[in-house]
Amino acid sequence: MRRLVYRKSRRQRGREPLRHKLHLAKGDTVRVIRGEHRGREGKILEVHPKRFRVVVEGVNIVKKHKRATSAQTEGGIIEFPAPIAASNVMLLDPKSGEPTRVRRRRDKDGTVERVAVKSGQPIPRVRQST
Repeated sequence: MRRLVYRKSRRQRGREPLRHKLHLAKGDTVRVIRGEHRGREGKILEVHPKRFRVVVEGVNIVKKHKRATSAQTEGGIIEFPAPIAASNVMLLDPKSGEPTRVRRRRDKDGTVERVAVKSGQPIPRVRQST
């Protein structure tokens, strides 16, 4: 005889999204608003949308003990910035330099640009040439 299984109890509720929608991009200047490094400013080095985290230059520096894997590579203690939650940083207004929320606006030609809520100034995307 088959065991009775209720479908509703087996389903997953409120799953995490595969990729969070971020108001930040690589190269943006941000200020940390919560946590141990509150008040510090820096540039975003990496963005991890699946984990909802960002790496900010000079913030959350951690030490990693690395073993020498071969005769050529050196071991030792390496310091590097670790990711922090994206909700703990706020984008800086290009006009005043104060932290601001971000709004999206669609231009007449159809491109979406980010706009600072405080000043209404568009926030340019920092494009890095490779």
